[in-house]
Amino acid sequence: MKLPKPCNLAFSLLFVFLPNTLLSQNTPLRFSLSFPQERSREALDGRMLLLISSDSTKEPRFQIGEGAETQLVFGVDVDGLKPGSQVMIDANTFGFPKKSISEIPAGWYWVQGLLHRYETFRRADGHTVKLPMDRGEGQHWNLAPGNLLSAPKKMWIDPKKRETIPIVLDKEIPPIEPPKDTKYIKHVKIKSEKLSHFWGRPMYLGANVLLPEGFGEHPDARYPLMVYHGHFPYTFGGFSETLPDTASMKGEYSKRFNLPDYNKIEAMAAYEFYKEWTAPGFPRVVAIEIQHPNPYYDDSYAVNSANLGPYGDAIMYELIPFVEKKFRCIGEGWSRFMYGGSTGGWEALAVQIFYPDEFNGCFAACPDPVDFRAYGIVNVYEHGNAYYYDSQWKTTPRPATRNYLGETLATLEEANHLEIVLGTNSRSGEQWDIWQAVFSPVGSNGYPKPIWDKMTGKIDHAVAQHWRENYDLCYILRRDWDTGLGKKLEGKIHIYCGEADNYFLNNAVYLIEEFLKSTNNPFYGGEVDYEPRAEHCWNGDHTRPNAFSRLRYHQMFIPRSVERILKTAPRGADLTSWRY
Repeated sequence: MKLPKPCNLAFSLLFVFLPNTLLSQNTPLRFSLSFPQERSREALDGRMLLLISSDSTKEPRFQIGEGAETQLVFGVDVDGLKPGSQVMIDANTFGFPKKSISEIPAGWYWVQGLLHRYETFRRADGHTVKLPMDRGEGQHWNLAPGNLLSAPKKMWIDPKKRETIPIVLDKEIPPIEPPKDTKYIKHVKIKSEKLSHFWGRPMYLGANVLLPEGFGEHPDARYPLMVYHGHFPYTFGGFSETLPDTASMKGEYSKRFNLPDYNKIEAMAAYEFYKEWTAPGFPRVVAIEIQHPNPYYDDSYAVNSANLGPYGDAIMYELIPFVEKKFRCIGEGWSRFMYGGSTGGWEALAVQIFYPDEFNGCFAACPDPVDFRAYGIVNVYEHGNAYYYDSQWKTTPRPATRNYLGETLATLEEANHLEIVLGTNSRSGEQWDIWQAVFSPVGSNGYPKPIWDKMTGKIDHAVAQHWRENYDLCYILRRDWDTGLGKKLEGKIHIYCGEADNYFLNNAVYLIEEFLKSTNNPFYGGEVDYEPRAEHCWNGDHTRPNAFSRLRYHQMFIPRSVERILKTAPRGADLTSWRY
C-alpha cells in the first residue's frame, strides 16, 4: 500500500469532511438515515453510523473492530438533525475497512443504523465542543443508553444499482440499571467541583469499594487503601459471594486465550477471591476501583489534561479523601498503594510519579506506552510517519497489534482509520484517540490537537514535544530524578510486561528499565520483570498463564503492599487497628 499522493489525499479528506449536502448526486447507491419524532422532538447532534454485516449471529453494531473479523461501518457527523430529516451515506462517505460502499460486493447483508448522540459542552477554557457523554455504559457507542438505532434488516445490496435505501432509527438503547450494594461491595458517587468547573456542567466521580472482612465488627479500625486502576468498572469485578453452578452454565469460548468455558473459569475465580478475601490471614484493607468515564473515553487516565480537565487532582483531592473518610481509611501516603494492568498499569505508574508523596508504591502491569520513543513501535520524536516505516522507496506498513507469534492483526493505519469512521476530532472512544485526547494540547477548534494526521500518518513533532514534557513518563523520570523526584520514588516502582505484548508495550518498558537500572543517589530499588512469549496483560506471575493470573491482581499485590507498609510506616503509625 502506498501513501496517498497529494491529489488523492485531498480526495480522501473529502470522505471525512465534505458536508453531507454537497455529496455527489451521481452516486448510484445511497442510504438515507433518519429518526422519527417519537424518538426525539428535538434536533440532535452526533455521529451517524451505517453498519453492514454478512454475519447473522449478532447485531452489526457488535461486529465492528480492527481485527480480521470486523464487518463494515460508515460514518458522518450530524449537527442539529431534525426528526424526519435524512442523512445520506453514499460512495463518498468514508468507511472501514472498505473505504466506500461502492467497494461492497453485491449480495445479501444485514444492515443497521445507529446515531451516537453528542452533547454540547461550554468549557472554562472558552471552547465549545460537542462530545458523547458517558451514560453509565463506560463510553461504548454500541451500548450507550439514549443512542438511536434501527433493528438489523436483511437486504440485497448492489452498489451499481441506482437506489436510495431508507433506514429509520426507531429504537433507543435503554438506560442501565445501577449496581446494588452488598455487605462487602459499596458504590459511591460525588460531584467533582474541579471537573464541573472545567466542563461547565455537573461532572461526577465514582468508586466501587470492597470492604474488608470484619469491617462492621471493628469500628475503631483504620485501614490502608488499595487503588486498583483499570477500565470503567460497572461494579467491583471479580468478586462473588456465591459458588457458581458451572454445571448449568453455558460455556463461552475465549478466543483471546484459546480456552473453552472461560466464563466458568472467571466465575470460579471470583468465588475463590471472596474466600481468600474473607479468610483468616488475608490483609484487612479497603480496595477501590475508580469510575471516571468522560466525554472522550471510559477512563480519564487519572491525570490532569488540557482536553479532559483536572482528573488527576479531582481523584486525588476530592474522591480519595471522600472514600477514606466514609470508609475509615488511614488517609496518609504511606498507607496507599496502586496496581493495575494495561491502561491501569500506566495510571498506577503515572499517578505515582505525578503524586509521589501520596502513595507508597505502584505495581504496573503491561502499561500503556511509558516512553514515547516507543509509542507502540512509533518514535513520535524522530519518525516522520506513524503508518509507514521511513523509506525513500518503500511504504511498509507499521503494525498496531500482533499475536504471540508476531503475526500482524491490524496495522496502525487500519486502527486509526476505524477511529475516523467512528468519530472525528478524537471522538471515537477508542485507544489512539484517548491517548491523543489525554496527552495533546487543545487545538484551535477546541478538540485535541492531533499527534499525527489521521488519514496519512504524518507526525506533528511540535505536538510530540508537548507530549514529552508532560506525559512521557520515562522522560519525566530522567529529567527530574536528580532534583528530588528520585528520593520520593525509591522502592515504589514495580513494572511487569510480557515480551510478546500484543501492542508492543514491552518496547517502552525496556527503555524505562534501562533508565531505572542506571539510577543512583538513590537507586530506584524496585522491580522490572518480563515473561518470554507472554502476551498483553502479563502481570508478574511466572506460575500461571495470563488467562489465570489476570484474575488475581488483588491476591498478588495487596500482601506485597502490606509488607512494604510494615517496613516503611513512620514512627507511631497505626499498624495494629486493622491487623485483626
